[in-house]
Amino acid sequence: MTKLSVLLKKDWPILLLIILGFALGIYFYPSLPDRVPIHWNAQGEINGYGSKLFATLGLPLIALGLYVMFVLLPFIDPKRKNYSSFEPTYQFLKYLLVIFFLGLELITLLIASGMVVNRPILIQIMISLLFIFLGNVMGRVKHNYFVGIKTPWTLASEEVWRKTHRLAAPLWVLGGVANIFLALSGMTFNGFSFIVIIIVISLVPIAYSYLAYRKLGLPRDY
Repeated sequence: MTKLSVLLKKDWPILLLIILGFALGIYFYPSLPDRVPIHWNAQGEINGYGSKLFATLGLPLIALGLYVMFVLLPFIDPKRKNYSSFEPTYQFLKYLLVIFFLGLELITLLIASGMVVNRPILIQIMISLLFIFLGNVMGRVKHNYFVGIKTPWTLASEEVWRKTHRLAAPLWVLGGVANIFLALSGMTFNGFSFIVIIIVISLVPIAYSYLAYRKLGLPRDY
């Protein structure tokens, strides 16, 4: 991997987005009420509040923390050599997560300041797009210990890792598309349908990784 100093220079657009997150918080701070919505339930309705300070700094700090983690992971992963083989995808994931939290922050601040009426569909579509974008690149993630679908069987075999992520990629895309359809059809983040989507995109790849491991006839002392 590139030296840290060179990497930070390369990531200046991401750092600019993180700074923008803090700037948005500072800009909106005077117009926020004492209690700001910071959590939504399965229906996309507000069910948790936080202080103005937390609302303006919390999500930017999370984005910054995730970025720092993504910078450090290739240096500490025993599979660090594999990161160079999916570096564009890894870079995309950094952008994706920072932009996601920036968008979530903007929606939170707009709702809290009264400039936008809380609409569950906004959060639902954001989550759905995250699923779609993750699914689009999931098949390109190479064997490592931190990023991707990590089960005992994917970690034990690069072949199982590859097959599992190729299976999971379209599932995540289809799950995101299905959830957007539910949102646009008026079926907001509610109960059974969303739970089914989460179960399918999460548990099916896990089960498949076990079956793929068994099919390859690999030892079971993992």
